[in-house]
Amino acid sequence: MDSEIITTDTDKIIKALMDISSAINSDLYLEDILRLIVMVTAKVTGVEICSLWLIEDTEKGKKIRLKATQTIEPVYLKDRELNIDEGVVGHVASRKIPLIVRDVLAEPLFKEKEMAKKLGLKSMASIPLLLKDHQVIGVLNCFTSDFHDFSDTEINLITTVANQAAVAIYNSELMIKTKVIQEELETRKMVDRAKDVLMRRTGMSAEEAYQWLRKKSMDSRKPIRGIAEAVLLSEEIY
Repeated sequence: MDSEIITTDTDKIIKALMDISSAINSDLYLEDILRLIVMVTAKVTGVEICSLWLIEDTEKGKKIRLKATQTIEPVYLKDRELNIDEGVVGHVASRKIPLIVRDVLAEPLFKEKEMAKKLGLKSMASIPLLLKDHQVIGVLNCFTSDFHDFSDTEINLITTVANQAAVAIYNSELMIKTKVIQEELETRKMVDRAKDVLMRRTGMSAEEAYQWLRKKSMDSRKPIRGIAEAVLLSEEIY
């Protein structure tokens, strides 16, 4: 494959980047954002497989895990996890620089040669997902089915997509964390109000009222927030 795999249709490229950019400010779930990123990237570049890996903190330290791909090939879809410095993706993530491989079967860092043979994968571009502070959160991989020398234009486009993806993922995770914190604060306020009701009605102490709510929650297998809501609703009836 001597010619560039990237389409020369500028409008198509801009539209693809806009689609990813819109995901940054959307209320889509993270899984949907990741799926959109790999689908758009594969479509605009014409690569055989596009995949996205994210770094995760685990009990055994940092790992990098496959999170999304546009392919439906079962051999590629299996759950896969690597150490942060393992394989091509680990190399790219730990060093924060792209790695372009013309022949994956000849690349010592590439771990999954049997899979590449089954799927007919030849060349790849592996690009880090970097935030503005140069924090790396994952890796975007693009595979071709023919031997291919990725041009600067192609690498720049995939890098642009990777950078946008990093922002979208970071914003999505930040939004989730913020929502969790807000829900925890709202639950705490509701429990405090329910405790006040119980203290006023029964003469319980604050600790006794909390333990009563907690026991009801455990006995009914319902969140303590639900028990607190029930107490507050009963207060409105009286």
